[in-house]
Amino acid sequence: MAKRDYYEVLGISKTASLDEIKKVYRKLAMKFHPDKNPGDKVAEEKFKEIAEAYAVLSDDDKRANYDRFGHEGLRGQQGFSDVNDIFSHFSDIFAGFGFGDAFGGSGGGTRQSRGADIEVKLKLSLKEVAEGVSKKIKLRRRQACGTCGGSGAAEGSKKVTCSVCRGAGQVKQVSRTVFGQFVNIATCRNCNGTGSIVEKPCATCHGEGVAMGETVLSVTVPAGVTTGNYIPLRGQGHSAPHGGQPGDVVVILEELDDEVFERHGDDILFDLPISFPQAVLGTDIEVPTLYGSARLTIPAGIQSGKILRMRGKGIPHLNAGGSGDQLVRVLVYTPTRLNEHEKKIMRELLESENLLPSKESESGFFKKVKEAFSRSEQ
Repeated sequence: MAKRDYYEVLGISKTASLDEIKKVYRKLAMKFHPDKNPGDKVAEEKFKEIAEAYAVLSDDDKRANYDRFGHEGLRGQQGFSDVNDIFSHFSDIFAGFGFGDAFGGSGGGTRQSRGADIEVKLKLSLKEVAEGVSKKIKLRRRQACGTCGGSGAAEGSKKVTCSVCRGAGQVKQVSRTVFGQFVNIATCRNCNGTGSIVEKPCATCHGEGVAMGETVLSVTVPAGVTTGNYIPLRGQGHSAPHGGQPGDVVVILEELDDEVFERHGDDILFDLPISFPQAVLGTDIEVPTLYGSARLTIPAGIQSGKILRMRGKGIPHLNAGGSGDQLVRVLVYTPTRLNEHEKKIMRELLESENLLPSKESESGFFKKVKEAFSRSEQ
């Protein structure tokens, strides 16, 4: 019997995209699945026909040959022998649409467990945050057993196919109700879903293939991070038993308080004490930054509490160009110990009207200074 045109089988045009082909195939596969049509040979043949059409049209090379030469271009390529053969080829398509759980398909074959993730806190100084840093992390994790190399088998032993699930990793239970046939698929308890067991388990790992051990990992921290940011190290967590996928290491960053600088977003604040003469006359002064010392000009007549800005001396912006600024808060220092000569100079200054905030007021800082001198002479 001559085969029908594959585009006709799926009911699509010759310009259909792969997504369109998948969508139509899933719909038709659901409609003609043998478990939804028990005993219907026509539906089963239809199911095999649309699977064959999909196998060709979803493959770029096969589709190109088919478009050019028709069925002759596929001569010699094996089709599907039965429904189970279809499941073995398209378990990824069926698994997401209920096949396997609802209708008894393979569901993707043996199950592989995933190892647990590991959370690690990494403390960073403000300088490390500003410049970026590479750190070594020492941790304990479940990893391939050193005795059996991860196989789980004792020396001289080997893995054999599970006698319960026959290598499928799953067991199927069929029940019939007034609503039809239902198939329940569960992980095989005998082999934990791996499809195989060891004849004689390794004495160290008891057949799991993993054991606790220590390792050292490297983590690169980019500049500009902050407390609460995290860096995942994929596949570096606990190994899973029986060769499953390893978990991840999640490095959670924690910024330490700095003795000199205070962080505000990507800006940093530095308190700079200066003397009264420096505040009055102005000066150039060396100030520390995260990147070494730098010169800062203090303008004459600056008031205590005034903030000066040093552009680009702050924290680099994470995942972006540029940096924050360093904010310098000027604090005019009031001396507490003066010799007689210094006191005399201060008294003379105290009488100058130019040093008062206004002619009408002697309150505030200067009033307190005058009262302090009066008490010291009593």
